[in-house]
Amino acid sequence: MTGGALPIDLPSYRLRVSGLVDHPFSLSYDDLRCLPKVEAEVTLECPGYFVDQARLAGPTLASVIALAVPQADASEVTLISVTGYTSSFQLAQVQGEENFLAYEWRGEPLPASHGFPVRAALPGKAGSAWVKWLGEIRLA
Repeated sequence: MTGGALPIDLPSYRLRVSGLVDHPFSLSYDDLRCLPKVEAEVTLECPGYFVDQARLAGPTLASVIALAVPQADASEVTLISVTGYTSSFQLAQVQGEENFLAYEWRGEPLPASHGFPVRAALPGKAGSAWVKWLGEIRLA
């Protein structure tokens, strides 16, 4: 996982959903913010480095994936940062309402050091799985 802050050109930013889906697409930051959102007090833990607790908000990962209509043989989801960092899961593992794409941190836009414009929020999983600067969701 990349530390520090990464400058993102917001006007050109797009979150792509691709792979084994019937309708691949991309969302702008504003598109993401127009989707129904969930809010949760979460604990982000990178064992041996830090523990951070904050209220995050954004659309569920499942709702964004559903917009692309996963194909019947899709079983894995890979979250890909604009830096190239990846984290993969079985699709069934991330379908719950508790897993979402955070663009808000304590009621404000997500700070750059925490992955602005959007990062994965996966409570119960190690912080290294919470991909920052999310650029693509790929189903396989």
